[in-house]
Amino acid sequence: MANFEVLYTTGLRTEMTHLASGTKVLTDAPVDNNGKGEVFSPTDLVSASLSSCMLTIMGIAAREHGFSIDGAKASVTKTMASDPRRIAGITIIIEFPEVSYSQKHKKILEIISKTCPVALSLHPELKQDVTLIFKD
Repeated sequence: MANFEVLYTTGLRTEMTHLASGTKVLTDAPVDNNGKGEVFSPTDLVSASLSSCMLTIMGIAAREHGFSIDGAKASVTKTMASDPRRIAGITIIIEFPEVSYSQKHKKILEIISKTCPVALSLHPELKQDVTLIFKD
């Protein structure tokens, strides 16, 4: 049974539906690839999914180890390459709230930034540059 449905509507736009919840997400081709760029592009979603996966797995680990990352925020920059057109790199800066994290907690978060399921699913040639910023 399918998890999602994707409908090509018109004008280089798709509408994705999460079948279990009915949640919809739109994509456009980016402006530099003949699109409108009015919503996330498919490659934007890959980059956003990487940071979302990291934060989600970090949240699970934080809960299991008795601390919180509530309020952590990721800033994401995607770099495209051509010939063939693809994502060449994703730069993620994760800023954690002003909490005093132990060295053990910081190490857990660092390991997760390199081993979340999306990070491990992307092609090894795609450069993933992740910086964790702790404000303690």
